[in-house]
Amino acid sequence: MTTTTDTLVPFDEVLERYDPALGLEVHVELNTATKMFCGCPTEFGAEPNTQVCPTCLGLPGAMPVVNGKAVEAAIRIGLALNCDIAEWCRFARKNYFYPDMPKNFQTSQYDEPICFDGFMDVPVETGDGETQVFRVGIERAHMEEDTGKSTHVGGATGRIHGADYSLVDYNRAGIPLIEIVTRPITGAGEMAPAVARAYVAQLRDLIVALGVSDARMEQGSIRADVNLSLAPKGSGVLGTRTETKNVNSLRSVERAVRYEMSRHAGVLDGGERVLQETRHWHEDTGVTTSGREKSDAEDYRYFPEPDLVPVAPSREWVEELRATLPENPTQKRARLQQEWGFSDLEMRDTVGAGALDLVVQTVEAGASPQTARKWWLGELARRANDTETAIDALGVTPADVAAVQALVDEGTINDKLARKVFEGLYAGEGTPAEIVEKRGLAVVSDEGALSAAVDNAIAANPAVADKIRDGKVAAAGALIGAVMKEMRGQADAGRVRELILEKLS
Repeated sequence: MTTTTDTLVPFDEVLERYDPALGLEVHVELNTATKMFCGCPTEFGAEPNTQVCPTCLGLPGAMPVVNGKAVEAAIRIGLALNCDIAEWCRFARKNYFYPDMPKNFQTSQYDEPICFDGFMDVPVETGDGETQVFRVGIERAHMEEDTGKSTHVGGATGRIHGADYSLVDYNRAGIPLIEIVTRPITGAGEMAPAVARAYVAQLRDLIVALGVSDARMEQGSIRADVNLSLAPKGSGVLGTRTETKNVNSLRSVERAVRYEMSRHAGVLDGGERVLQETRHWHEDTGVTTSGREKSDAEDYRYFPEPDLVPVAPSREWVEELRATLPENPTQKRARLQQEWGFSDLEMRDTVGAGALDLVVQTVEAGASPQTARKWWLGELARRANDTETAIDALGVTPADVAAVQALVDEGTINDKLARKVFEGLYAGEGTPAEIVEKRGLAVVSDEGALSAAVDNAIAANPAVADKIRDGKVAAAGALIGAVMKEMRGQADAGRVRELILEKLS
């Protein structure tokens, strides 16, 4: 007996009776200039059906050719995931019939993937502030092509059922994909949702570091399918799994695991069985709904692709590619945190803001780590948020930030004036030094002008001046503020304080 009623069990109760098992299938769109088996461009956002040809449309007589750059990217991903690289592998036809598959089959890999038997060590923060490392086994990473994109018009759900009509854009059909499949992740218990999120986050960071994809989840260039099953606690078996398709944010990966755990428990507690099926994730409501009954491998009628020769990467080439691998992002982060002296919270916020590489480049340009972080996570993050712009698309470079800080360090400007320099940078008014000159932002160093401004502040605030004469030095802040206001912020606050104390001591 099966059911479609979503009776949810509280998360804590799920863990009392069941052990969860996870599996994640992550699809990565590669950033190659052309598609997997033809020369069509892969630019995102082009007019529908303008980046197609007879090959990616599956027209009779069109012959595919393997994209060498895609093979190279697949090998580098596999090496970074500690996989073995096949000495010989081939493509297969995965047969199923759907409008977004113009050929009525997908060219993929089946029993002979290019990468297999790897792992990734994933640190996950526990609730008590500690970190636990989970080793996630990688079953395989294989090459395939993406499908087209269907848009269902009309109806309430945006799905094909109930739609008035459907449109298909084949621009995406044939774009190179790498599918990375984990082995079942067991033993995570209450941390299962966090482990799923941390794995996808770390994998995304690795993909970006390799430079093989922009890995933008919101654009679908990296998508996660979340497999989840429950089994009676302590049984040591795997339950029937469901696959929640195309989850496109880290938060949603975590929420989908938690929801499916609660839903599976409700099904099992009711004496029913979980249906092996694909499910749709609904971001707005945080629930999954039934998609279609999950097909097994034999249902796809795989057979070797007759129009493509096998791929046989030489061991010399594999080792050449191994030498191109960047530093592991997790290890790099730990190294930088130690070198910079950042706290765990400071490093986490820097990474969360998408500013780590920007801070690295700013430090390389001459700024200290703390001042680089201060500007990127303060002034620049605020600007990005206010303008709904990516922080790396503000028109301000790490070299600009380092140059602004250098002007502060040498006393040409202060932090308040530096913010006006950033305003000039946003407006494209030149280099930081040019903006200081054009806008007249340099700190006033004329002792005569500063002394006169201090005298004016003392005369205008006699009660404050008396407090300072009586030894209440903290009251100097009010006079400093008055001087800075008169000088339009272009005074050295430290020197102003010295002058006030000299005159009132």
